[in-house]
Amino acid sequence: MSGLWVLAALLGSMGQVARNAMQSSLTRQIGTVGATQVRFLFGLPFALIFLALVMLATSEPVPVPNLTSLGFTVAGALAQIAATGLMLVVMKSQSFAVTTAWLKTEPVIVAIAAALILRDPISLPVFAAIVIASAGVMLMSVKPGTAIWQLGRPALIGLLAGGMFGASAIGFRGGITHLDSGGFLIRATSTLALNLLIQTSSLLIWMGLFNRPALRASFGVWRASLFAGFLGAFASQFWFIGFALTSAANVRTLALVEVIFATAVSRYWFKQAISARQVLGMAVITLGVGLLLRLTA
Repeated sequence: MSGLWVLAALLGSMGQVARNAMQSSLTRQIGTVGATQVRFLFGLPFALIFLALVMLATSEPVPVPNLTSLGFTVAGALAQIAATGLMLVVMKSQSFAVTTAWLKTEPVIVAIAAALILRDPISLPVFAAIVIASAGVMLMSVKPGTAIWQLGRPALIGLLAGGMFGASAIGFRGGITHLDSGGFLIRATSTLALNLLIQTSSLLIWMGLFNRPALRASFGVWRASLFAGFLGAFASQFWFIGFALTSAANVRTLALVEVIFATAVSRYWFKQAISARQVLGMAVITLGVGLLLRLTA
């Protein structure tokens, strides 16, 4: 299974970059809240289709979540809503690649928190690989000599978004691993469907009460919203498979290759310049990820 979690994380990374790019475009059309709910509301039907296909393929029933599993999943779902909204706020004022880089400050926090909360084992060499990969992200994003308080509001919001995405990863892995029955595929897919159901219900209630125009606007651009929803469900399906197979820290560290994918999207899709420092940062990320894969092989 060691190779399977690597493949799952890589596919999740590619899907997430495409989804983020689509959501970034939607933000300009329907606002931050409207674009936030698109990945959940329009992703839920696809997650249910994935679940039905997995049930047919494995002949396994949907595992019923216990209170611990449900608690982790709810916490992860709410953290991901907050993280997505914060991410889209940052995308309004920063380049696509730099925003993605700020979000990827999460693996170190995830490694420590997962070891304390989920008892996921982590060795010192693996933690060092995570730190190296994360340092590559920071090298891409922060100019030399810049102190944390000088980074400005967008960077701090990006850091907060990264922390919330880290919390969601821990919640999702906890939700999957605390299920009482089922193989890794049915547990991952059923947790994803439950997660999107929680998120969709929460956002529909919120927007129905406080932001109906944004909700209507998302249906007004339903083709783009449906595509973003599919990309979100596609990426999440592979993230959750990864969480079912290995620690959240391993998955989220390998996911740092998303920064490299995002840089390519930033350069060739959004026509944004790439600096020498960003190239060096990508090399450091590659080094850290390579060490992680070697140590966990």
